Amino acid sequence: MICAISGEVPEEPVVSKNSGLLFERRLIERYIEDHGKCPVTKDELAMDDLVAVKTNKITKPRPLQAASVPGLLGMFQNEWDALMLSNFALEQQLHTSRQELSHALYQHDAACRVIARLKKERDESRTLLAQAERQIPISAAGAAPVAVVTNGKIALDDEVGPDGKKMRPGINPVMIDELTECNSMLSAQRKKRQVPPSLASIDALERYTQVSSHPLHKTNKPGILSIDIHHSKDIIATGGIDTNAVLFDRPSGQVLCTLTGHSKKITSLKFVPWDELLITGSADKTVRIWQGSEDGNYGCRHTLKDHNAEVQAVTVHATQKYFVTASRDNTWCFYDISTGSCLTQVGEASGQDGYTAAAFHPDGLILGTGTSEAVVKIWDVKTQSNVAKFDGHVGAVTAMSFSENGYFLATAAVDGVKLWDLRKLRNFRTISPYDPDTPTSSVEFDSSGSYLAVAGSDIRVYQVANVKMEWNLVKTLPDLSGTGKVTSVKFGTDAKYVAVGSMDRNLRIFGLPGDEQMEEAKSPVSE
Repeated sequence: MICAISGEVPEEPVVSKNSGLLFERRLIERYIEDHGKCPVTKDELAMDDLVAVKTNKITKPRPLQAASVPGLLGMFQNEWDALMLSNFALEQQLHTSRQELSHALYQHDAACRVIARLKKERDESRTLLAQAERQIPISAAGAAPVAVVTNGKIALDDEVGPDGKKMRPGINPVMIDELTECNSMLSAQRKKRQVPPSLASIDALERYTQVSSHPLHKTNKPGILSIDIHHSKDIIATGGIDTNAVLFDRPSGQVLCTLTGHSKKITSLKFVPWDELLITGSADKTVRIWQGSEDGNYGCRHTLKDHNAEVQAVTVHATQKYFVTASRDNTWCFYDISTGSCLTQVGEASGQDGYTAAAFHPDGLILGTGTSEAVVKIWDVKTQSNVAKFDGHVGAVTAMSFSENGYFLATAAVDGVKLWDLRKLRNFRTISPYDPDTPTSSVEFDSSGSYLAVAGSDIRVYQVANVKMEWNLVKTLPDLSGTGKVTSVKFGTDAKYVAVGSMDRNLRIFGLPGDEQMEEAKSPVSE
């Protein structure tokens, strides 16, 4: 008499009326409570279907294995082996469960990231759509065909002339009067203007050190190629090799927004503070005009595709209504900011050399350009004619800056910085801070015309003097990026700090340390 469940002789045998099978009472009752079926036939089975079998109480014989010590040891060994195998199987199941859980969590995290990115893209698309809807009247007005008369015929803005070039509307007399009036007003103001008392002193500049460093651009494509500062809001814009422009709020130390859209590195950018605009030029041959909004974000308002090669420089006119772009295609374009239309394109388009730098004179009637052939050209904006040429540099002109006094022009190239007197059209001083293998990448006058910053393997700040006196070196700021290539430098308001970009991803701010800055700010008041 063997139990159909345990395979052993039952202590309290019972028989099923339905199947006639023999079971141990406690085992079959527990099974019926859990399942309500016969464990063998799977038919319905209840407690009433069980009939107890009366047997004599017997003593179970001891198993053969338990009759001797070696048998007991063997039995214990078998049970231990079975326990270890069961434990190993449980550990494998636990490991598999952990892997499945980790994979599920990873998929959940990836799904959350995708959802967040899609939401962000949706919000950006809605913002762009709203801006586009607001710009429809402006675009409609700006898209109206502008006509010019050539040989008695009316030509549209995009019409191609006999020589195969696009015919531009040109700078009309009303614009020329506006440029001339702006020039007269600024020239008159300059004669009365004094150096602001809040300008950083030479003693303060000598104590400048790095006060902050901010990783703004991507690590896989490091390098900041251009910097500009919105002085009234103290916002710094940086253009990088990673194709992005980043707007950074210096007082709070926070990134306001990152502008994406260019497909290649951004070579130059400039703020237009009056209209809350930012203009970026890129190696992808395009120029973009970005419109700022109340929430601090910027959206692309115009994409300009008038150049056939890399755009190397962007410079904004003093009226803040026009700007010029200079390109490697050997042309420069004069644009109307409000419509984004190219009014005139000057030069012969060629694929080899071309312009590498450009800057407006503070008064706005003169434009300076630097070429890859080491030539500096001065242009009359009203007539778009080349009125002067400066030779003497070695290598491409990498940067240029006009002084606020309107008399000096600083240009940078491989051989250093040359200072030009615009009154006599001659070079009166050459600054060669680096060895011949180290090019000078950037040169910048401060807004008062009191200091000149030069950047190459480090940053050097000079005190601006006159044609005859020596320009003294005030401070040398080290390149802390470790790349040995400082690409851009810009003075903050009143030269209270210097913003520096290098071939790493960090924007660096040099100025007085916190305590000294507070003392410097208080000192004019105490005097």
